[in-house]
Amino acid sequence: QSLPQQKLLTWLSVLECVEVFAEMGTARVWGEMGRWTIIVLIQLAKAILRLLLLLWYKAGIQTSPPIVPLNREQQQPLHPQDMEDNCSGKDQTYVGRRSSRVVRSLQSTPSLQSRHWGSPQQREKSQSQRAEEMNQPPTPLGLQETIAESIYITRPLLHLLSLGVWGQRSWKPWLLSAVLDISSLSLLSDLKDLNRRERAELRRRTILLLYYLLRSPFYDRYSEGRILLLLRLLADYVPGVGFVTRKWALLLYSCFCLVEKNQG
Repeated sequence: QSLPQQKLLTWLSVLECVEVFAEMGTARVWGEMGRWTIIVLIQLAKAILRLLLLLWYKAGIQTSPPIVPLNREQQQPLHPQDMEDNCSGKDQTYVGRRSSRVVRSLQSTPSLQSRHWGSPQQREKSQSQRAEEMNQPPTPLGLQETIAESIYITRPLLHLLSLGVWGQRSWKPWLLSAVLDISSLSLLSDLKDLNRRERAELRRRTILLLYYLLRSPFYDRYSEGRILLLLRLLADYVPGVGFVTRKWALLLYSCFCLVEKNQG
């Protein structure tokens, strides 16, 4: 990745990390009008950055979060002492005669900073797989896939626009957002030879379709009563489940509030 592309990914990651905090802080200071203003500005900035990555830098299917979190255990380099032992050809493992169990020999015990649970072969294999996954280029997108990714990127803006036109209680914004999500996934389903990160991203987007069951107005009219009834039945007729179901009810209400805040 070029340096400008890395900067765009960094700014996009920062926006995704602070958008909820910025929304809540703006609502506290400037009220509901300020809250919706900051939502529109953040979603507009995210859409512009993602479209630049898609159309200009050919970034392909963009993952969320934009920058893959660092796994420090897998990325931890070998200690100089371990590298010297590898170069000198010392045996790092010992195979038990009866159990055939592979254990690390005492002579090749690494330093505390680079110590890990597992054989050196497993660590080298995991590091090589991780490096291969990180170095895989994005899958080139054709016209159909580019349109599908553009639909997914601009969906929050179209959803916010429909909320402004038809209101928050209308079914039209909910239906528009669902149609755009399903259309994007349908157009991307024909794409073959995806790398591991891109396949995981498409699975994540598919699972997120279940959130439409917790979005207004579908939640208000259909999901809320059935979910609360199920939790109430479990609390009344299953011993010991009442405490857990009450916690689940609170968690469900919290998730509903978050979905309502981020339904764009």
